[in-house]
Amino acid sequence: MKSRLQEKYRSETVPALMKRFGWKNMMAVPKLKKITVNIGLGEASQNAKLLDTAAVELGQITGQKAVITRAKKSIANFKIRKGMPIGCAVTLRGDYMYEFLDRLCNVVLPRVRDFRGLPQNSFDGRGNYTLGLKDQLVFPEIDYTRVDKIKGMNITMTTSAKNDEQGRELLKALGVPLREKGVAQ
Repeated sequence: MKSRLQEKYRSETVPALMKRFGWKNMMAVPKLKKITVNIGLGEASQNAKLLDTAAVELGQITGQKAVITRAKKSIANFKIRKGMPIGCAVTLRGDYMYEFLDRLCNVVLPRVRDFRGLPQNSFDGRGNYTLGLKDQLVFPEIDYTRVDKIKGMNITMTTSAKNDEQGRELLKALGVPLREKGVAQ
């Protein structure tokens, strides 16, 4: 079963990008490789229960079990030791990725307060885009009566684009609401 967004990519986005950039081969057109959703909880070093609820909520949001991420090295100022659990992450690929992006663009982002589009300066130079959400309550899967603490999250869209311009055009064609240049927040 192909998602609605995946069909749109094949039927509309690929021909539009081939025409826009003058590519002759459809394999040269950039595509979405993966979407990574990450919740970092520095306070989890003191309270392990926070991490369990964050992992459950991330699983509800993405439809996939979250992996607990651990500290790579010790940082004395933050009271973190190597190997301590400090967050959770989910990597989405294939059908799950397109389903999540479709829900993110059409359901979640319009629910964000005072939303006027995503900033265009969040590309990393290689066509990948990262956005941050301040709370998990904008997702309809989360029951706000059971939320004990507001947790922010980072969502990274990794593409096969060579540069930011190609990545920007790909995400716009997929329906990601990027703000026009020059429009203030």
